[in-house]
Amino acid sequence: MSHTAKCASEPPQGQVTAADRHAVSNHSSGSQRFMVKRADSDQLRGIFDKYASKEIRGERFMTSQDFIQRYLGLLTADNYDPNTLNLLAKLVDQTKDGLISWDEFRAFEGLLCTPDAMYQFAFQLFDTKGSGIVSFADFVNIVSNTELHKKIPFDFDSAFVQLYFGSDKKRGINYTEFTQMLHDFHEEHAIQAFRKFDLSKQGVISARNFSKIMIETKAHLLAEFVRLNLVQVAGGTQSHVVTFPWFSAFNSLLKNMELVKKIYTTLAKGNMIKDVTKDEFLNGAQQFSQLTPLEIDILFQLTSILHADGKLAMKDIEKIAPLKEDDMPYRLKAKMQEVQLARENRGIMTQVGESGYRFFLGAIAGAAGATAVYPIDLVKTRMQNQRSGSYGELLYRNSFDCFRKVLKYEGFSGLYRGLIPQLVGVAPEKAIKLTVNDLVRDKLTQKDGTMPLWAEIVAGGSAGASQVTFTNPIEIVKIRLQVAGEIATGTRVSAIAVVRDLGLFGLYKGSRACYLRDIPFSMIYFPAYAHLKASFANEKGHNSPLSLLVAGFLAGVPAASLVTPADVIKTRLQVVARKGQTTYSGIIDAAIKIRREEGFRAFWKGTGARVFRSSPQFGVTLLTYEILQRTFYIDFGGKRPDGSLGGIDSDLPAANPDHVGGYKLAVATFAGVESKFGLFFPKFKAPAS
Repeated sequence: MSHTAKCASEPPQGQVTAADRHAVSNHSSGSQRFMVKRADSDQLRGIFDKYASKEIRGERFMTSQDFIQRYLGLLTADNYDPNTLNLLAKLVDQTKDGLISWDEFRAFEGLLCTPDAMYQFAFQLFDTKGSGIVSFADFVNIVSNTELHKKIPFDFDSAFVQLYFGSDKKRGINYTEFTQMLHDFHEEHAIQAFRKFDLSKQGVISARNFSKIMIETKAHLLAEFVRLNLVQVAGGTQSHVVTFPWFSAFNSLLKNMELVKKIYTTLAKGNMIKDVTKDEFLNGAQQFSQLTPLEIDILFQLTSILHADGKLAMKDIEKIAPLKEDDMPYRLKAKMQEVQLARENRGIMTQVGESGYRFFLGAIAGAAGATAVYPIDLVKTRMQNQRSGSYGELLYRNSFDCFRKVLKYEGFSGLYRGLIPQLVGVAPEKAIKLTVNDLVRDKLTQKDGTMPLWAEIVAGGSAGASQVTFTNPIEIVKIRLQVAGEIATGTRVSAIAVVRDLGLFGLYKGSRACYLRDIPFSMIYFPAYAHLKASFANEKGHNSPLSLLVAGFLAGVPAASLVTPADVIKTRLQVVARKGQTTYSGIIDAAIKIRREEGFRAFWKGTGARVFRSSPQFGVTLLTYEILQRTFYIDFGGKRPDGSLGGIDSDLPAANPDHVGGYKLAVATFAGVESKFGLFFPKFKAPAS
């Protein structure tokens, strides 16, 4: 088929395509609750164009490498198996011409949103012609490429094959029939392997052959603990030969571990460390016909290897359970739905409680950050207040000279002059800023968990604006106390005296300049921090304390430096002008006079000190805030802070921000087809013989 035809062609009349199935599923009110929200079409189109490397007659296409390697991040090793890559890419390439169009890319995103996505995925894998029917030739083609068949060949002439495809192997099977065949296939393959090793035809095999069969045909059902103890547990406690009933029960148990968890949870009544005896478990299992007494015998034989008390706990079940259920797409869907429902159903008091909790932690974090960098803040303030035009006196040559002279003439305590009112102000200031930023981010987060850049900027700006009303009085008192030490013969000034001198309205002198400084700062800082934090997370999305500190520090560099002119103007407006110094009536007046008397460079005075103060201060503050949230976590029905969940046992690659809508589940679905159905394909090229 030509590429032009691919773009314009329509499915044959009467044929139901994958896209049609997605459309029906997406508009079904009964299943809507259980589906992942589809990606925005424009956003998805932009992502497609980003990865599509081929252009034919003005139409863009993805190659197999574009989709599997660059977009999904699979089969990225240098010696990847090209046959496997092309086989997987054909899942999306419905026309099977080696290229993926925009329509095919979007249709596959819809498939991933459906409740039965893994079965649909597997069906498309076997439906190599895209006809909606799996033929015997399709079945042979796919099974022959699996690692399982290459180790223990499947008998394509068996009665199993004839029952599904007919004795002449000409009958095709549709999607629903295929799901049952896929369910039965591995059982049949295991039975064929058992017969192969049952040389005496007595229904008995050795423990070593049992271990080999399980590792070769049932690797997807074997947890590490079970795999290492196959020979020890084989056949039970009396004999290390395996009968067919025992072999069948062992396989059935591994498939029914989720049922085992359900029975245990019912018996434990929420106490996940409760020990359950074999008799108690047998009694609780009576209501479930799927679990036989022989399977329960095997379950307790496995636990006896862990401990000899004859009891079962959830930690034992988790060691035996084969699937990494947290990696399964249906679990990921459930988690998305739980988070969304929890967020939608939270009451006002719950949200107020969460804000109070954040405020408390933010206050502690703010105090820690301010204390760590206060000497730098004092130097910055004195450098910004130093004037060269109208007053003519230069006390300090640079920031380092200022630091040295303060330490020499005022002592170590001079570096912390004004710290107490600073802490009184900065603790609630940072608390307000962090709380409002988190609150607005929560409100502007979209249903799929993403947040556009404009929303991040709005959240940051709201945080900056909210703090000024509280901050300005504290800021002006702090500054006047800091510069008071510059006059060696001056009387000692107290915070109370400054407040009395300023009065209520005087405490808000320069507040416009504070808005001019703090709103842009937060609009730059918080989005930058969020993106740096995400980029520094490890492959499992976890941020170490060092990565949080570095992200907080680096985000402060552009934020602090770019708003220095506003900070200089604010400082000049809030400081009492000494005799001979220029006075200012407002922001515009200050800007004009500073430019005329001192030049453009005066607006950038103290930039270095400001960056070296703000960057580490916010680095320490955000680090403390995040660590406190992790250490004293309280679930208010929202979600844990991004990057806080580490140590999750997952084999999935790191999340790609371009995986939106159904593609959030793409990698998990690929992995699930392997771990759930055992359809493993070679990932690496076979070495040359």
